[in-house]
Amino acid sequence: MIFASINLNKRTGADGARARLAAWLRSRDVAVVVAQEPYKPADRRPPVLPGYVFAGGDGHLAAWVREDVRVPVVSTPTDWAQRLELGWLTVVQVHLDACTSAARASQLVDLASMAAGEEGRPLLICGDFNLAPRPEDGVYGDEVSGFTADAERKALEQLLDSAGLVDTTKGEGDPTFTFERTFSGRLSRFRCDLALLSDHLAPETPVTTDGTVRTGEQAFTDHSALLLDLPVTPDAADPPEDVLFSIGELTGADPAPGMYRAYQPHKTAMSRQGPSPAARAVTATLAGPLGVSTLLDHGCGRGADVAHYRSAGLEADGYDPHADFGWPRPERGGYDLVTQAFVLNVLPNPWERVRALQDAASFVRPGGHVLVVTRSPEEITKAAAAGGWARHHDGFWSSEGKGTFQRGISSEEAVLLGRHAGLSPAGNSAPRLSLSGVSHMLLSTVAG
Repeated sequence: MIFASINLNKRTGADGARARLAAWLRSRDVAVVVAQEPYKPADRRPPVLPGYVFAGGDGHLAAWVREDVRVPVVSTPTDWAQRLELGWLTVVQVHLDACTSAARASQLVDLASMAAGEEGRPLLICGDFNLAPRPEDGVYGDEVSGFTADAERKALEQLLDSAGLVDTTKGEGDPTFTFERTFSGRLSRFRCDLALLSDHLAPETPVTTDGTVRTGEQAFTDHSALLLDLPVTPDAADPPEDVLFSIGELTGADPAPGMYRAYQPHKTAMSRQGPSPAARAVTATLAGPLGVSTLLDHGCGRGADVAHYRSAGLEADGYDPHADFGWPRPERGGYDLVTQAFVLNVLPNPWERVRALQDAASFVRPGGHVLVVTRSPEEITKAAAAGGWARHHDGFWSSEGKGTFQRGISSEEAVLLGRHAGLSPAGNSAPRLSLSGVSHMLLSTVAG
């Protein structure tokens, strides 16, 4: 899904600028656009953009979605921030104070609190921050600008660190400025339009700074636009009220990609005659060195691995949210080790994966461990190509008819997801598993 963020400098009241904006949105196939200063606050109605539906907001912050996309839930936590729920992804667009450093620093502290309130949900914070994240990101004439204070940069770094966000347009070389204007005969240039994205999403989310919107004959504002190809399959817009039923309801046809609502990850569970290689590796390699006596297999399916753990002398339990498997939620906690094998890769979006890890972590004693095992990106990419699987969010429908999903997850991604669940990689002294063809990572809780 192509997502755009742009400061429109109140110009959409002009017919020409509005028409060029609409043409640009169509040419880039933008599904959702958030805008800072889209129109004059005194205007009572938002501008009409052909092919798009107004999702909410005002002359300070507003959002539109393409007419085939369902309008998201939109709220306004403050007068300088707007929150959108794009399915599993939270988007907060901001327009920070343009006048004082102290106000911007305070707003960044408030943003960190907002991010913490999302409790690990994948997050994009974007918009016009009115600051230069690094000294080289703000230039006045031939000199570094003094507009941004150290307190702002420190608050921004604390936001990035505490929320696990990546400044996606930072780059390694010279900055790509998103705003240029001449003041007192000197050119002021800033990289102030930012897209801060959850670290586990950033590696596979292309981000482009589009300067054509502020230069040339088709320009319609004085800020560059940010375009993100988000791994989100948007929900389709509801049919018009005068449509009694859909063609799919008449024909019984399978829903189109992105339309399926009944995810059924339990249908990926294997019927094993014996323990999995991961379970054998746990008893052979992990249990002794880690001093494991109690274990929970979180997402155990039919329970073959639980039987193996018990036969090895461990006090082992299983849990699977699919009731028909017969492994209800344990009433106890404080396990030495929780295993989660081939669970994250069948969950349809990053938010479900974070929540699954959060739940697994809730059963571990302080100082205990969570072992995550997943199908690898290489394996899933190969299977998807061979099976002609349809793309969905950041993975694939392995069967649209069954409602089953697959995504290959690397060990590095498991670490990032674990961080959002309050887990960290086990130390270098932890034993290493010998597992081929899969990704795996041993994560630790904080010792009490």
